[in-house]
Amino acid sequence: MTGSQRPDETSPGKTLLAATGICKHFGDFTANDDVGFEIEAGEIHALLGENGAGKSTFVKMVYGLLQPDSGQIIWRGEPVTIRSPQHARELGIGMVFQHFSLFQALTVAENIALALPPGESLEDLSDRVRAMSAEYGIGVDPDARIHNLSVGEQQRVEIVRCLLQDPSLLIMDEPTSVLTPQETDQLFDVLRRFSSAGVAILFISHKLEEIRSLTRRATVLRRGKNVGTVDSASRSSKQLAEMMVGSSVGDIDGQEAPKSQPDVLFAVRGLDRPPATPFATPLRNLSFVACAGEVLGIAGIAGNGQDELMEALTGEWTGAGRNVFTINGRDITRDGPSRRRQHSIGFVPEERNGHAAVPGMSLADNALLTSHSLGDVASRGVIDSDRTRQMAAEIAGAFDVRLPQENPIASALSGGNLQKFVVGREISKQPSLFIVSQPTWGVDVGAALFIRRAMLELAESGSAVVMISQDLEEIFAISHRVAVLHDGQMSEPMVTADTTAETVGLLMGGSAPLKTAGAGDAA
Repeated sequence: MTGSQRPDETSPGKTLLAATGICKHFGDFTANDDVGFEIEAGEIHALLGENGAGKSTFVKMVYGLLQPDSGQIIWRGEPVTIRSPQHARELGIGMVFQHFSLFQALTVAENIALALPPGESLEDLSDRVRAMSAEYGIGVDPDARIHNLSVGEQQRVEIVRCLLQDPSLLIMDEPTSVLTPQETDQLFDVLRRFSSAGVAILFISHKLEEIRSLTRRATVLRRGKNVGTVDSASRSSKQLAEMMVGSSVGDIDGQEAPKSQPDVLFAVRGLDRPPATPFATPLRNLSFVACAGEVLGIAGIAGNGQDELMEALTGEWTGAGRNVFTINGRDITRDGPSRRRQHSIGFVPEERNGHAAVPGMSLADNALLTSHSLGDVASRGVIDSDRTRQMAAEIAGAFDVRLPQENPIASALSGGNLQKFVVGREISKQPSLFIVSQPTWGVDVGAALFIRRAMLELAESGSAVVMISQDLEEIFAISHRVAVLHDGQMSEPMVTADTTAETVGLLMGGSAPLKTAGAGDAA
């Protein structure tokens, strides 16, 4: 129980927040349509739904970032209009966002001070941070600088910063998306302690097994409407997913490595890359191969060299020496992105808006951006506009991209639909090598299954797939082999079926030594 709460406000079973008939429109689009449910004091309550189902819109209204068009939010038994995030915090509502808002060069205490009222000295604040860390077992050093902390440690800073504002309700948006299994277990222990102290938690996640193990009840939204509130543990992950998508969903089992020795299609030999900025991660002697017919998963926590590796693999950075990258024995080290595409390589970077796609351009023009050098839609500098529109429509049809209108701009699509489009744009060319970073980051269950099946089918056709992912569930679902990237170094690839998530998680967190690979290690 936090200091400003009265005993009756945190008693188990007492309704803390109730929403009734919440509606929110953006022009002709209805984001929330008659949404309503209750959260009790001390309850860990899940909010589920596909991308575009209305989860973010709803929690933004609870946190004061948006106002409902109709309906009512009832806080501690009284109707309330939450005017702003500051007002929400004054009421006792805190939120930890999926993307951290921390200044890398500042200390933990300095970052926390920026979110609190002025007047308290850093020394006094540091003492409060230490006391709260000890009380809840969070383990935060107020004197540490953010850039020296792991992602899991940075998340703890966000939690402590929120707790020092004395919340009765804590909203957490995808809190485990960048954590190892061990860090996830630690976070859940902390959240259960909060719950025991009377703090209610609204937990948003796409990881359904986590929902079942952590939460007591789950409210499911679909296309802006409230499908229902159910007992989390009594429903299987598949049943929860089917509530979210409104139809049956399939499964993807773990993949077995090919029985025969596969052909090496792509090789990386001794990749070194110095840091481009003070907070970048240098790459040190990375070597691995990707074989025809397999998915090679590269696991790791964000900030351990994934961005630097992806830029080197795609040709956005070409500063390596000769024969560091070869495909079918041909040296492509100094080739940029267009030349690499001509060698039958497709790639999808992590950031879909602004990197994989231009938000203000139509889907047809976005299809053109990665096809013009292949001669598919342009000849002698003349663009075939009809063909580009036809290509975009074919990609949308084949990859179940749901369009609000014919040939819309990229920003008009939901995150999951845009991701299906950019993945489909590359896979539709049947590349010999497909390189993708975080393929299902922030997408819903249905879109994730679709994308994963498409990558598996590409591998089954004889292509090699290199997948950089923080999602261990994804790694174990579709990878034949898995390597771990930690602090700019890569482990020797392991056969996925012969290892465990716990083993990979320890390597991701740096708790186990990396056994680095030689360039010839294919299996």
